[in-house]
Amino acid sequence: MDLFIAPGGRVRGRYAEAIDLAALGAPRIVRAGVVDPDLAGRWFADLSPVGGPVLGPFATRSAALAAEEAWLARVLLGDRGGGPDAAPDAPPQAGGAS
Repeated sequence: MDLFIAPGGRVRGRYAEAIDLAALGAPRIVRAGVVDPDLAGRWFADLSPVGGPVLGPFATRSAALAAEEAWLARVLLGDRGGGPDAAPDAPPQAGGAS
């Protein structure tokens, strides 16, 4: 579990049950994406809930989940050159990173 703590104390990360998030304060948990198959059995990771793209198609659900996790780590959680504090309150625009 990766947590990014901004200088003002804001914590961002992908949800996991590795620690009790309430220990960090009142959590605000939001869904970042949805991974679902289409009628042909191809898998897509829809990151539109956070202003992101739809990734895919993928042959397997695990491949779609891995792509979703990589996109979130790179774009939402700060692995995009500017660190986790680059535009911390604004989701990225559709189509990718800043």
